[in-house]
Amino acid sequence: MMREPRARWPTHVDVTPSAPPPLGDAAAVITFIGHASFLIQTPHGNLLIDPVYSQHAGPFGVLGPRRVRQPGVRFEDLPAIATVLLSHNHYDHCDVPTLRRIATRWHPQVITPLGNARVLRSAGLRRVEERDWWQAAAADSLSITVTPARHFSARTPFDRNRALWGGFVIGVGARKIYFAGDSAYDACFRQIGERFAPIDLALIPIGAYEPRWFMKYVHMNPEEAVQAHVDLQAVRSIGMHFGTFQLTAEAIDDPVRGLAEACQRRNLAAGAFSTLAHGASHIIVPQS
Repeated sequence: MMREPRARWPTHVDVTPSAPPPLGDAAAVITFIGHASFLIQTPHGNLLIDPVYSQHAGPFGVLGPRRVRQPGVRFEDLPAIATVLLSHNHYDHCDVPTLRRIATRWHPQVITPLGNARVLRSAGLRRVEERDWWQAAAADSLSITVTPARHFSARTPFDRNRALWGGFVIGVGARKIYFAGDSAYDACFRQIGERFAPIDLALIPIGAYEPRWFMKYVHMNPEEAVQAHVDLQAVRSIGMHFGTFQLTAEAIDDPVRGLAEACQRRNLAAGAFSTLAHGASHIIVPQS
């Protein structure tokens, strides 16, 4: 893969950080921080998913691919965080310097797939609950279920697949939010849809997919992401995992362009599957 030609990314793309909007009467407010990091505000407490605030997606937050877009919400502007969801241990999802800041400021509960507690506790997080696929955990009146994904884990050359990876279904009252984590296309999306439909909002990765001969086993391309949206029976989906760190060979705008083209080919309704600008929010209203 290192011999594959790579599109040239800009060194910097401007982002104007936004303060998260007030929750008000909403069932949930989902704000895109960047890459796979989301803030989810609910009446039962606020969640952070895969928070990464470092300038590099790599060891110590100073090695590895450099951040091209800054977080859409500054760390200082985050509301109090009750729960962190961590999908797996790759550096672009599990950022120890950010986790240390979170532990110092809020001491939140953390829910993660099996085998990830050790790295989380090394960051000072003590309230860690590990779950297997399909197992549920409770957090501040929210129901959270760890779901399958087709991926892998490793933080060093010596710990491959020693910890589990996955996604999450978050139940907020009658509403359901699904976060896919990292995944190749797989039958698990249909299984998740069968168990949890209707899913009100799905957060699905659309980037880091070229070259396909190498990446198809761990990451979806936009066409496959649209098929996952259909399999999940999601009311609405939002793309993630693009435009922040150059992890693979495609150009910075290819995932968003490819998503629009795939939605058009599948005749999806306008807005059924789109992306949010960094710092932008999506509001889920309570079920009437």
